[in-house]
Amino acid sequence: MKKLFLITALAGIMASCNQPAKQQTAVVITDSTKTEINVVDKGNVAFGQYFIDKTMRLDFNHSGTSREEHFAIDRIVSDGAWPGSKFVLIDKLELGPYFFKVIDNATKTVLFSRGFASIFGEWQSIPEADKTWGSFNESIRFPWPLKPVTVILGKRDPQTNKFKTIWTADVDPASREVNPADLPHANVVDVIQENGPASEKVDIVILGDGYTKAEMGKFRNDAKKLSAFMMDQEPYISRKKDINIRAVETPSEVSGVCKPHPGVFKRSALGVQYGAFDSERYALTFDNKTVRNVASQVPYDFMIILVNERTYGGGGIYNLYTTVSVDNKYAEYIMVHEFGHHMGGLADEYYTSSVSYEAQDIKLEPWEPNVTALLDKNNFKWKDLVTPGAPLPTPWNKEPFDKFGYEVQKQRDSLRHAKVPEEVMEALFMRQYRQEDEYFSKEKYKEAVGAFEGADYTQKGLFRSQLDCIMFTRHIHFCKVCQRSLINVMEQYTAKGPGK
Repeated sequence: MKKLFLITALAGIMASCNQPAKQQTAVVITDSTKTEINVVDKGNVAFGQYFIDKTMRLDFNHSGTSREEHFAIDRIVSDGAWPGSKFVLIDKLELGPYFFKVIDNATKTVLFSRGFASIFGEWQSIPEADKTWGSFNESIRFPWPLKPVTVILGKRDPQTNKFKTIWTADVDPASREVNPADLPHANVVDVIQENGPASEKVDIVILGDGYTKAEMGKFRNDAKKLSAFMMDQEPYISRKKDINIRAVETPSEVSGVCKPHPGVFKRSALGVQYGAFDSERYALTFDNKTVRNVASQVPYDFMIILVNERTYGGGGIYNLYTTVSVDNKYAEYIMVHEFGHHMGGLADEYYTSSVSYEAQDIKLEPWEPNVTALLDKNNFKWKDLVTPGAPLPTPWNKEPFDKFGYEVQKQRDSLRHAKVPEEVMEALFMRQYRQEDEYFSKEKYKEAVGAFEGADYTQKGLFRSQLDCIMFTRHIHFCKVCQRSLINVMEQYTAKGPGK
């Protein structure tokens, strides 16, 4: 979920060996308008030459408003064994609004890089950020360096789509301010599926919030059921042997989590709460360090937090985590859809239903792999997948579909205002699902890959690749472009060495 100013309207519809001590290296904050570090990119380096098999976690505070942002290191700690590939260290996908590089201090060689999104980035998009400051604790994780490194954090420039340096930090792994000790753990770990060493697999950790000690059996069942459902969908089913899934039991003192909008206040183990950024169904936790500490008990690349609630809700942030309300009728949809955001950096393909059809002036291609501005019909993201003979843009009965969606939105708002039971809202969603099926059945290009107008909260000027996809409706299947995008991410974590 993202673009919270629209999420409020849409969430009901659809919902990333210690060395001898040396003098501590100072943290340097750079003004990006004046300083860019010239780096040497040699591609993937030899892991053992620069790293040990351990994860460094740099926690930092990310603060500011809609117009500015500031960074300060909180702490640097060990986050367990390194779970990622030892061969694919450079992120060639370059997804996300933020991107960090780890460079060797002496030679300026790029050693590691990853793209990501953040809660602060979402905070900047809401009206409150125009008037007041927000501050969020965040983390980046990378292999434990043998020698001093510099972390360069970039943000995507909205004028050029290129990453521009906004902060740098020098890190000496031998500094007394860097803690190499692993955190002792006492939580129970349940292995759901294990197919090989973490360094050659996609590793998913499942945590639970709002489950009491007496409900740990329910947590285990929920984790098995929802992960099994997701693994039965493409592209995961075809890559099941490349995925490890482990669950870490995190009992709370109370059952359920905080829901401020209806006045239900609780303190749960991981701090998940509904109403994030005043969007009633958006469930996030802002307790980053607690979540990271618990997750570090097992190797993980991606994180899912199951929320022990019936109320429809969830969230997914690229390279941060996914949240899912487990007892809702649409929990399976939420799980797969939100994990698409988290793992693949996929955009929502649905858009605001209204009576207006004003076209936006879109001059840059979105970074998300599954939406396009179609600025060049002869050269765009999925040109190679387009069905022969499919027109670009690809025609579909958009106006009647939008009119129906607008009516559903009005009904939903009315029901929510009346505070109806959750099953009444679920029934509305089911009627919507069936009507969408009827619309799609009549479409000429319903199975084609093309460019269908309407995507990423934008009615006009942005396009999705197929008529339907789980990123567009609640029909649980990924389009071909989304499947390819998810596979591209998985391959960054499953690459084996030469000859393997």
